[in-house]
Amino acid sequence: MFRRYLPILDWGRGYDRGMLTSDLLAALIVTIMLIPQSLAYAMLVGLPPVMGLYASILPLIAYAIFGTSRTLAVGPVAVVSLLTATAAGAVAAPGTPEYLAASVTLALLSGLILLAMGVFRLGFVANLLSHPVISGFITASGILIATGQLGHILGVTAGGQTMIEMVAALLRALPQTNVATLAIGGTATAFLFWARSGLRPALLRLGVAPGAAALLARTGPVLVVAASILAVIAFDLTALGVRTVGEVPRGLPQLGLPRLDPASWGRLLPAAFLIAVIGFVESVSVAQTLAAKRRQSIRPDQELIGLGTANLAAALSGGYPVTGGFARSVVNFDAGAETPAAGAFTALGIALAALFLTPLLFFMPTAVLAATIIVAVLGLIDLGAIRRCWRFSRFDFAALAGTILITLGGGVEAGILTGVALSVLLHLWQTSRPHVAEIGQIPGTQHFRNILRHDVTCAPEVLSLRIDESLYFANARAIENVVQEAVAGRPELRHVVLNCAAVNGIDGSALESLELIMHRLSDAGIKLHLSEVKGPVMERLSRSTFLRHLTGRVFLSHHEALATLAPETTCACDGAERREIDAGQVYPAHERRRSG
Repeated sequence: MFRRYLPILDWGRGYDRGMLTSDLLAALIVTIMLIPQSLAYAMLVGLPPVMGLYASILPLIAYAIFGTSRTLAVGPVAVVSLLTATAAGAVAAPGTPEYLAASVTLALLSGLILLAMGVFRLGFVANLLSHPVISGFITASGILIATGQLGHILGVTAGGQTMIEMVAALLRALPQTNVATLAIGGTATAFLFWARSGLRPALLRLGVAPGAAALLARTGPVLVVAASILAVIAFDLTALGVRTVGEVPRGLPQLGLPRLDPASWGRLLPAAFLIAVIGFVESVSVAQTLAAKRRQSIRPDQELIGLGTANLAAALSGGYPVTGGFARSVVNFDAGAETPAAGAFTALGIALAALFLTPLLFFMPTAVLAATIIVAVLGLIDLGAIRRCWRFSRFDFAALAGTILITLGGGVEAGILTGVALSVLLHLWQTSRPHVAEIGQIPGTQHFRNILRHDVTCAPEVLSLRIDESLYFANARAIENVVQEAVAGRPELRHVVLNCAAVNGIDGSALESLELIMHRLSDAGIKLHLSEVKGPVMERLSRSTFLRHLTGRVFLSHHEALATLAPETTCACDGAERREIDAGQVYPAHERRRSG
């Protein structure tokens, strides 16, 4: 019982000195990377930078105890930070105590939601977010985040919730650009972009070992932060209008719950649910990818509990919502982290930074933090997915494009809700038009295939239809139309056999449609038969009266059905009479365009 909810009891028993060394080294690298990221993401939310550090201490320890991934690094991430800013901004003005309390409350609510989902094993809820929707949302969010940070690079104030508002604000503020801020922000952005691909080769040319070069290349943000602080001090850039982080309180967070405001909780609850689900999807995707590389596994339901406790810990320590981050998790993995203890050691490093290093952050330019965010989120943008989805599936393309456009034009919450709605509606529309093929027997075999795609034989008195979809309320009427139009104009027909090999489920509406089909066929002197019915579907039918009143039989295989009903099956179908029924319509072969 305890091992199920406390994975630390599994990996902790075999913890040895070698694992300790690997985890300490990985923690050192991730700590160096996480300090500027935490500060930057707190700025993205509109919170005091120190809250980014607070969100990177206790949550990491909580996940180390309850999480199942050996290498996932939990903390503030770009997309969740954007969602937090949007949700908190809807109930309070940025910079106010109420705004800060709303951000902490979101961590508490999302933690409770994740924890409840984990206890009741509701991880399947995340499946409502299809990959095209997630991809479109992350891409659009990345564009919004990067655009929103351009004001800090230019040294101007330019807000907005949508792409149109942001661009308009930037254009209006462009004449007030601060040259010194632009110089330091532009230089930092250019260096960080170069560091992602050029720093490692440069280190290799200097003779640095490949492994060390790869890890040092990840410390680009730290190098930029250190250089920018020195530049501000040496050249007195604050006198030229360069904005800096300012005083960052020294010390560890004080434990306590956010101010309880039932009215605000009600307004924040829908946003907290979105943050919880999106954070879980992003985190579990990273965790599964990294676990597969080491032939390890994770437990999604326990991951819900791990992330839930991490967010509760963030709320108790004055942080805001967190989840597993891709970039820092990859660094943690590459640095050789063996167990979740690396996350706990990282938390210790962040705590030491909060105690002793915060005075050094006073002169850190906000433009450098903005550059850190821009470079990080542009790696999330995948415009190539638009082309891939267009070529592969028009339905996926519609969901992805709709999510991107609505997110850019209407905001993040509207975008993700639109994406989910589009996915569900497109799925319903697609499955409401089931693919049904007339099938015949391939000569010399016991296999039956679509008569439009293969040379087959069939009997004029038997109509074989293969239903390639589960039967439920949305497509029940379509199946009725398919059968009715298929039997029309065939006076020699005596049997209809529905091949149910691809039918995985059936609901009450579909059962009524089958009964209606059976009665209509019976009135025309035709018997209805079923073949290759799967066990769960058969059990469902057995709990009704359908099988007792079935005019025909249920055959184990379609070959058995044809061998029984038309043993002399030798006549080849006339090409002019071949048909395929799709979405309730019958098309002659010469009019039917061959599609999957």
